[in-house]
Amino acid sequence: MEDLTEQIRKGAQQGTVGGLIEPISAAFAPSQTLGETIEALRERVKSIVITYVYVIDPQGRLLGVVTMRDLVFCERQKTLGEVMLRDVFALRADLPLEEAMRQVLDKHYPAYPVVDASGKLHGLVRGQAMFEARAIDLSAQPGSMVGVEKEERMATRWQSSLKMRHPWLQLNLLTAFLAAAVVGAFQGTLDRLVILALFLPVLAGQSGNTGCQALAVTLRAMTLGELKPGAERRLVAKEAALGLLNGVGVGLMAALGMYITAAGQQQSSPLLLGFVVFLAMIGSCVASGISGAMVPLTLKRFGFDPATASSIFLTTATDVVSMGMLLGLATLLVR
Repeated sequence: MEDLTEQIRKGAQQGTVGGLIEPISAAFAPSQTLGETIEALRERVKSIVITYVYVIDPQGRLLGVVTMRDLVFCERQKTLGEVMLRDVFALRADLPLEEAMRQVLDKHYPAYPVVDASGKLHGLVRGQAMFEARAIDLSAQPGSMVGVEKEERMATRWQSSLKMRHPWLQLNLLTAFLAAAVVGAFQGTLDRLVILALFLPVLAGQSGNTGCQALAVTLRAMTLGELKPGAERRLVAKEAALGLLNGVGVGLMAALGMYITAAGQQQSSPLLLGFVVFLAMIGSCVASGISGAMVPLTLKRFGFDPATASSIFLTTATDVVSMGMLLGLATLLVR
C-alpha cells in the first residue's frame, strides 16, 4: 500500500488531496479482534501518529473506522467489524484542495481517509496538512492581486522576481495609459475648470476603496465556498446597491467640499460643481462595486485564478469610470 500511495503522491496534480496523502499504518480486516489489533499497533504507535484504525475488506475497500477510544475501552474479544463506525466520510485523491476544504469545513476530524472511485483505501490526509497548504495559497492572494506570483518568496533571486513581476507592471502601465487617455479626451474641460483636477484623485481614491471592498468579499466567498452557482447576480446586485448607498454618503461630503472650495476661489457655479461631484461619486461607487464583484467572477469563468492581478484590472475600471464621469458631467452641465 505504501508503494501505491507514493505513486499517487508523485502523480497527483498540485493543489489536490493526492499531493498531501500519507500511507495507512493501521488497516485491518473486520474479523480481527481488538486485542489482536492493539498488539499489532503496540510498536507502530512509537514512531507513527495513529488516530484511527481503518477496517477494509479483502479487496482493500474501506468498510469503517474504529476510534482509539473504542479500541482501548471496548472488550478485547470483540472484532473490529462489531465496533467500527460505518458510512465513513472519505475524500478522493483527485479532489481539488479548495473543494476538499469546503467539504470538511464542518467536520473537524484530525485525519480523513482517501479512497478511489471504487472505495478502495489508498491513504489518509491530515486536517492540519490541508489547512496549512490552504493557508499558503491564501497568503499568496494579496500578492497575486498585484501580479506577484505564488512561487515568489523572500529568498527568491532578484532575477527571477524581476521576470515574474515585470510583465504585470507593463500591463499596469498600459491600463494607466487608458485612464490618461480618458483625461486627455476632456482636456478642454480641465483647461476651463482647473478646480476639477483637485477632485480627480478624491473620486479615484473613494471608488477604488469601494471596489477593493467588493473584491475582498467576493474572493472570500469563493474561497470559503459561500458563492453557490446562481448566486453571482445576487452578489453583483448587492455590491451595486452598497455602492449606491455609500456613494450618496461620501458624495454629499465631497460635494460640500467642492462647493466650499469653488466658492472660495470665486468660481461662477460652485453649487453646480458640487452637484457634478455628487453625481460622479455615486456613479463611480456603483460602478466600482460592480467591478469589484465582476473582475474575479470573470477571471474564474475564463479559467484563471480569481485573485490573479485582480487589483490591476479593478484599478483600471475605477479610474476610467470615476475620471470619465466627473469630467463628462462637468462638460455637459457646467458651461
